[in-house]
Amino acid sequence: MITGPTILVLLAMLVGVVGIVVPVLPGLLLVWGATLLWALLAQSASGWVIFALTTVVYVVGLVAQYVVPGRRMRATGVQARVIAVALMVAVVGLFVIPLLGAPIGFVGAVYLQERVKHRSHARAWDATRHAVRAVILNIGIELATAASIIVIWAVGVLLTRA
Repeated sequence: MITGPTILVLLAMLVGVVGIVVPVLPGLLLVWGATLLWALLAQSASGWVIFALTTVVYVVGLVAQYVVPGRRMRATGVQARVIAVALMVAVVGLFVIPLLGAPIGFVGAVYLQERVKHRSHARAWDATRHAVRAVILNIGIELATAASIIVIWAVGVLLTRA
């Protein structure tokens, strides 16, 4: 039987997934934290095993979301500093132009930095495309990690209720 706390945990997880796509909340942390809350409420050995499994998935996802896109960007010559500045501009853009400001700010900041650096539209646009692909890959890894955590949790809920 599905209980009220279980529904609240699911809602927290769904808010976390939204936080991954719209980077206002720490989405993946919310999804993982919801499994911790569930394990605390369940107070069962199987609840803690499920939480341990989701923790392993969470850590692997965190490592992957920084290593995989970072490696690709270094290979194409996009510096971490460029991405850091672009992410800051994206956050400001999110508040200046709701929803659209973040991608516009990110793309614009990467392009302008690379254009100043290389003095070439073609090289700046190429670097911008690589940076955007890296961010999309990062979001994809984060979403896949969140989905894996939610599936593991759902199986845990079903097993502890049976």
